Amino acid sequence: MTSDKLNIFCVTNKTVSHIEKSNYKIAAVGKGSFPDTYLKSDTLNNIFYKEEYYSELTFHYWYWKNLLKISDNGWVGFCQKRRFWIKSSSSKDIISKENIKEHLLVEPENDWNKYQSIICKPISVAGAKRLKILKRGWRSVIKKPSILFNEEKHNIKLHFDMHHGYGNLERAIDLLDVEDKSDFNNYVINNSIFNPHIMFIAKKDILNKWFSKLFPWLEKCENQFGFDNLKGYDTKRLYAFLAERYLSFWFKKYTVYKEHPWVFIDS
Repeated sequence: MTSDKLNIFCVTNKTVSHIEKSNYKIAAVGKGSFPDTYLKSDTLNNIFYKEEYYSELTFHYWYWKNLLKISDNGWVGFCQKRRFWIKSSSSKDIISKENIKEHLLVEPENDWNKYQSIICKPISVAGAKRLKILKRGWRSVIKKPSILFNEEKHNIKLHFDMHHGYGNLERAIDLLDVEDKSDFNNYVINNSIFNPHIMFIAKKDILNKWFSKLFPWLEKCENQFGFDNLKGYDTKRLYAFLAERYLSFWFKKYTVYKEHPWVFIDS
């Protein structure tokens, strides 16, 4: 077992009483009422006014600007109100709201000294039904009809175009620095799986590098997309959805990573 400590922040926009007495630090975003023990994101250097568009990134930014000290050792991680890191030895099938605290990942695992980052085990976006593709991805089908008949073409880009605004991912990628633009574009075209939920664990120097790349890019994206036209679930949190896809690419390109189990618990 590595001697480094692990601190995990659970970001939420509502109270999560089932983990309040765990080792996790709970970070509140949103305009609700929260216990005094929850960390708030509306003080000091913050982007709280963007919360409805940035979601959990609101706290990530606050942590980066106000809590992160690169010289400190140890691992720092982030999860969210319905999705939690669990021990590798735990089985998802037996985890519930009532016993989640027994299964939460609260310390580094034995092999972590081989890695620089821990990211979620991936999910697949392939296999959408033809009717859904026709309904939500018809513009993609016009450009490439084979999408309807070849599941191998159900890539990250198609999924994003269908669910978060046609062309938005492509326009955002065009705003990336030159060292990532082509690579990230190839990533979303050539892959149908990604590591979801803006959840990751890393040492603080890696966190600083990640945040230093992510937030300036999202600011450029704001100049492209703004806020006024972002409506509904699909596009209102566009900046969080962009960050989620970019995270999957960035940690794989720039760190030695391990994919780790997580669980969904409906709150």
